[in-house]
Amino acid sequence: MSNKDIRKKLLGKQRRVVVKVGSSILASVEKGLHYEVFSRLSKEISELKRQGYEIVLVSSGAIAAGMEKLGYQTRPQAITQKQATAAVGQTRLMNIYENYFSRFQQMVAQVLLTRDDLSHRGRFLNARNTLLTLLELGIIPIINENDTVAVDEIKFGDNDNLSALITNLIGADLLIILTDIDGLCDSDPRVNPHARCIPLVEEINADLEEIVGETKSEMSVGGMISKIQAAKKASRSGIPTVVARGTKEGVLHQILKGKAIGTLILPKGEALSSRKHWIAFNPRPKGDIFVDDGAKKAVVQRGKSLLPSGVVKIRGSFDRGDLVTCLGPRGKEFARGLVNYGASELERIKGLRSNQIQSTLGYKYSDEVIHRDDLVVL
Repeated sequence: MSNKDIRKKLLGKQRRVVVKVGSSILASVEKGLHYEVFSRLSKEISELKRQGYEIVLVSSGAIAAGMEKLGYQTRPQAITQKQATAAVGQTRLMNIYENYFSRFQQMVAQVLLTRDDLSHRGRFLNARNTLLTLLELGIIPIINENDTVAVDEIKFGDNDNLSALITNLIGADLLIILTDIDGLCDSDPRVNPHARCIPLVEEINADLEEIVGETKSEMSVGGMISKIQAAKKASRSGIPTVVARGTKEGVLHQILKGKAIGTLILPKGEALSSRKHWIAFNPRPKGDIFVDDGAKKAVVQRGKSLLPSGVVKIRGSFDRGDLVTCLGPRGKEFARGLVNYGASELERIKGLRSNQIQSTLGYKYSDEVIHRDDLVVL
């Protein structure tokens, strides 16, 4: 099936769409904020909304807006300066969006998130309920990372990855990432005028990641690699991703009509449930469990739970219910899951059969160290 046929078949049915807008199309060092882009996107998204689409907008640009307001010519480097600049810029950013969307009688809502908000299962569900309620009310959520309080430990890293997590959070049908180049290219088009856009990606592999490289602009954070990482996350929910130039007139309309624009990245493999996707990508692991080859094969090849008999080593400090990584004999991570025993308990029962847990600990939560329902093979 050709790229054109795939797009026509795949992109004509989506109704709930996450649109990520990068700083590189909203602002530049030379010109500051690009108000014409805000205006055009607000009009286009409002039109799609009237056509029956549900749109969630993930927008960068708080620091860029703050830089313009404060008169900075270069992006601040110190964390406190970035946070202060974001605090100034976030109100300005939302004011711009509200101003342009109001011209089309479209209400918007600000939602600021950190990784902690999606790592905690209860807060994850609260965030989902809020976003779904906003959509039911006909309001377009505008989401950004809460740069004012975010530090490395609670950052998503960039809004590309945040947008991918949002697709799972709300059960979206499509992720669109708008940037300042035509799509995923075989080299940086800003450096190589002969760079070619890749129209269709059926599978993300190491070769593609090497080809795309660290393409990024002065105003952006993640570059093309982060867009591939985001597409991988969306793919595990069975969601396709389109990466396209956001400065093109009618770009969203063209994508949703199946036009050959940008790079379409297809989902690969069996889609994870929302809960398993959350396990795989939202919480930060608290520790590591090393297992023998037999236990690894049982988990990966036969879909079994992880039992204490297969555990050979524990690293880190974690409690019952925490997320841990599972590593094979060579020390390579192959799965993640929510553990039924804390690190100190697991040290005592590692290598034992399940029927020995009670006599060793004096109690037993479960026969499994990690139940297969709480275990995701990566």
